[in-house]
Amino acid sequence: MEQKNESSFTGFILLGFSDRLPLELVLFVVLLIFYIFTLLGNTTIIALSYLDPRLHTPMYFFLSNLSFLDMCYTTSIVPQLLVNLSGADKSISFGGCVVQMYMSLALGCTECILLGVMAFDRYAAVCRPLHYTVIMHPGLCVLMASASWITGFANSLLQTVLIFLLPRCGRNKLDHFFCEIPTFLKLACVDTTMNLYVTFFGSVIILLTPVSLIMFSYGRIVMAVLRIRSTAGQRKAFGTCGSHLTVVSLFFGTAIYVYFKPSSSDSQDQDKFMSLFYTVIIPMTNPLIYTLRNRDVKGAIKKVLWKDSESR
Repeated sequence: MEQKNESSFTGFILLGFSDRLPLELVLFVVLLIFYIFTLLGNTTIIALSYLDPRLHTPMYFFLSNLSFLDMCYTTSIVPQLLVNLSGADKSISFGGCVVQMYMSLALGCTECILLGVMAFDRYAAVCRPLHYTVIMHPGLCVLMASASWITGFANSLLQTVLIFLLPRCGRNKLDHFFCEIPTFLKLACVDTTMNLYVTFFGSVIILLTPVSLIMFSYGRIVMAVLRIRSTAGQRKAFGTCGSHLTVVSLFFGTAIYVYFKPSSSDSQDQDKFMSLFYTVIIPMTNPLIYTLRNRDVKGAIKKVLWKDSESR
């Protein structure tokens, strides 16, 4: 660590959980297992959506995008975290920090928008079933998915450039386990009011706009479902949206809590564990949520496994 404090070192020190050394080994093992399951689970969703013709629908097109996004999102954070947890070296290079902040923010923003797009898809499926294939045609699906990725990466580019233009006066210790904007702002030795406004404004657009679309979509869905006289029909309609609504609640709940609550030095450890929740745990649980609550996915898994056993 002494070498990392020399004037020649231009990177950053990620303090992370270094004040809780016994916890680091436990976190290393747990996060390594979670990361492996995240890769396996999301890869399975992507593979099934490609292999099973029954899953060649807009819903599973967006779900494949979400799974790929979750893998990339977790990979932008967890490998570096595992390296830092495994030894005394808690450093990250300047370039590594730039890339990590840009990629994690871009992928996080993209997920926010994509979840809003998926809510619109569920609205079209439940409220406009006869016109669903006409509304959600392949061209529109590709356009909406592309817009989600482009908007997320464009917002991240603006935010990251503004953050790294701030003078830090030699400060390089980040009290977090990855390079994130709120923590990085504390290193600045100038007034950061303008940056706070830009970050807040960007958060409002990226978080609250999809939330508004989701609330509108599910409001209309609830109204449409309540008009269905059959209990079985109501259950089927709610089951169609249940998985997505669960993922939305987990992701937006933690993200809004972290980015909109008042900052406090006493809550820094709490912020770290909340960040672990939406950067590691949620990407791992998404495939489980969609698999356990979805007959089509479970059917596709059985079909693939049955073919595999027959080939043997």
